[in-house]
Amino acid sequence: MAERELDAAGITEPALRDAYRRCRRLNARHGKTYFLATRLLPPARRPAVHALYGFARWADDIVDDQGSAMAPDVRARALRTLWNRLEDGLRDGGSHDEPVVRALAHTAAVHGIDHRHFHDFMVSMHRDLTVTEYADYDALMTYMHGSAAAIGLQMLPVLGTVVPREVAAPHAAALGVAFQLTNFLRDVGEDLDRGRVYLPADLLAAHGVDRELLRWSRDTGVRDPRIRAALAAVADLTRGVYQEAAPGLAMLDPLARPCIRTAFVLYGGILDAITADDYPVLHHRAVVPHRRRAAVAFDGLGRVAAARLRARAGRRGMRPAPGPEAVAARGGTA
Repeated sequence: MAERELDAAGITEPALRDAYRRCRRLNARHGKTYFLATRLLPPARRPAVHALYGFARWADDIVDDQGSAMAPDVRARALRTLWNRLEDGLRDGGSHDEPVVRALAHTAAVHGIDHRHFHDFMVSMHRDLTVTEYADYDALMTYMHGSAAAIGLQMLPVLGTVVPREVAAPHAAALGVAFQLTNFLRDVGEDLDRGRVYLPADLLAAHGVDRELLRWSRDTGVRDPRIRAALAAVADLTRGVYQEAAPGLAMLDPLARPCIRTAFVLYGGILDAITADDYPVLHHRAVVPHRRRAAVAFDGLGRVAAARLRARAGRRGMRPAPGPEAVAARGGTA
C-alpha cells in the first residue's frame, strides 16, 4: 500500500520515498484513529498527510515520551535542534538529510503550505517544556493555536477545497482544536502524570476542582462529583467547537470529505464514550469500540466510492448524483 501511495504521488527519488515511508510508520504506530481515516484519502494525497503527522508526532515525542528520561535542558536542546533542521529543510525545499524533515519540507513545497503554521506549531511545543497549566480558555487557545489549529491549516492545502481557502480555514482550525480538546479530556490522567493539566483552571475552579483534587482522585481511584461536573463542562465546550468545525466538511474537495468526516465521527465517538462511561478519564482511557470503528470506516469507504463515481461522471459530462452533504441539506438522509 505504501508503494502504491508513493507512486500515485509521483515520489520517485529513493531517499525521499524512504523518508515518506518513515512518516507513514509513525502515523500508523501513534495515530491509529487518524491513520484509519487517512486510508480513505486518494492514494496520491496520503504521503503528505503522513509527513505532516509524522513530524508533529516526532516533536511531541521529544516533549513527552522521551521527556521522562531527559532533563528539561536536554529536551529543550533537542527541540531547538529539530526546529533548526525544520527551518533548514523548509528553506531548501526538501533536500535535508533528516528523513522526517525532508518529507515535511517536500510536502510544504509541493502543496504551498504557509511556513508560519510550522513555526506556530514549534512555538507551542516549546511552551510544553515550561508551562504546566492554563488559567483560562483564552490562555489554552494560545497554546492550541500552534498545537492544533495550525495542524488543521497545514492540512487544508493537501485536502483541497471547493471554496476559497480562507473561507474554509476557520473551520479547519476549529476541527484541529476539537480533536485536541477531545484528546485532552481522554488523556487527562496521563497528562497529570506528566505534570500537566490542559483543562482551563478557571473552568475547573468553577466546580470546586484543582490540581490537588485531580491528583487525589488519580492516585486513589475514587471519583468525585465535582470532578465529574467539571469534565462534563469540558465535554460541552468541546462539542461547541465541533459545531464550529462542522460546516467546513462540505467546503472540502469531495474526494477528501470521507476522510475528514470519518475522523470527525471517530473523534466525536471518543467524546461520546467518555460521556457514556460517566467521565472515568482519571482512571482509564475511553475508547471507541472496534465494532463502531469498523462501521464508521465502512461508511467512509462507501462515501469514497460514491465521491469517485461522481468525479468520473463529472469528467464525462454526466450529471452526477447528489452527495450525502447535498442530500442532508435538502432534509434527506445520507
